[in-house]
Amino acid sequence: MGLKEEFEEHAEKAKTLPESTTNENKLVLYGLYKQATVGPVDTSRPGIFNMRDRAKWDAWKAVEAKSKDEAMSDYITKVKQLLEEAA
Repeated sequence: MGLKEEFEEHAEKAKTLPESTTNENKLVLYGLYKQATVGPVDTSRPGIFNMRDRAKWDAWKAVEAKSKDEAMSDYITKVKQLLEEAA
């Protein structure tokens, strides 16, 4: 299985993570997912009154130096870790 296929498989598995998954972990996954699928941040930072979108933007910005492949690989690792913790 190629990296892209494994990434897509784990993106599906991520949807099964429990409600107890922390926002911090959700943001890490979001940032890696966006980096893997879109690449570096291509929008301006949301305003101070939009904290949720701003946090998501910051999580994405934090991984902008990673290649798409690195982001996919890190995403897969993180999903596996969270699923193990939830088991």
